[in-house]
Amino acid sequence: MRRREFLGVLGGAAAAWPLAVYAQQVERMRRVGVLLADVPDDAQVQSRITAFRQGLEAFGWIIGQNIIIDYRWAGSVTVEKLRAYAAELIELRPDVILTYNSTALVAGRQLTSTIPIIFVLGGDPVAGGLVASLAHPGTNITGFPSFVEYDTGAKMLELLKEVAPQVNRVIVLQQSADPMFSGMLSTIEKAAVSLGVKVLRGAVTDASEMQQAIEDFAQAQIGGNGIIALSSQSTTVHRQLIFALAAKYRLPAVYPYRFFVANGGLLAYGPDDRDIFRRSASYVDRILKGEKPGDLPVQAPTKFELVINLKTAKALGLTIPPTLLARADEVIE
Repeated sequence: MRRREFLGVLGGAAAAWPLAVYAQQVERMRRVGVLLADVPDDAQVQSRITAFRQGLEAFGWIIGQNIIIDYRWAGSVTVEKLRAYAAELIELRPDVILTYNSTALVAGRQLTSTIPIIFVLGGDPVAGGLVASLAHPGTNITGFPSFVEYDTGAKMLELLKEVAPQVNRVIVLQQSADPMFSGMLSTIEKAAVSLGVKVLRGAVTDASEMQQAIEDFAQAQIGGNGIIALSSQSTTVHRQLIFALAAKYRLPAVYPYRFFVANGGLLAYGPDDRDIFRRSASYVDRILKGEKPGDLPVQAPTKFELVINLKTAKALGLTIPPTLLARADEVIE
């Protein structure tokens, strides 16, 4: 090849380099949609999002460099609002959607069977008819449910009895008509038989239903009442209302996550929700690298926390057994 021809080829290749580099950068920029039935100024929600972003960064996904995250804050548990925001995210054609709570998951699932959806928190997706099995989801959905192990519900009841032995009647608060917690409820009811406790189901959606359910329950019997609040958007959004009613009617209550107790609840036993969000980033990474959600097994929590609020216990006239305090992961004074 003559020198002039060689330089011409070299010059053409050099001119193409910036285009090639630009194409690679565009190809590397991926999009993740995050659907939340919350408000952005909730400190607990922000701690979860921070954990998720830290998880992404550990896999090399940096916001604004090779990944974009689109958030939709529904600030509500209504199906209509969540469906509207799910539709907006789908219009953006994300590579994957992250969502939590059953209502948001169902809203997304009804609108797409192709975009991968990773869910965090919530109950059993098999019981909810969303995946074929935990080991082989077989759909566009997989994730990290917080209460897929049903014996957690029995443990919550046992701890409530340990803190307040006088409890012989409990109301279990859950999202209205949520089949993903059917197994949890059954386990609580079975454990209640041996503990001499009567279980009532409190399926609620909004604040008025929550207040009505707790007040009707408390006023039907003086003394011996308690509350088990399962993981749901209703119990999370309306947690201050639960705290207020529990204080008014002197109801010992056990909650699913640490932040309930940090906000004023009595007792919490459940998975570390921030750890779950951090772990969910591993599935985002794997899907962005080509794996299918239907091939990724649904994963149970690996870290659980027992948290006790001594100030709330004192206000309810309860003395926490020293053996229970010794077992607690955190005691808030």
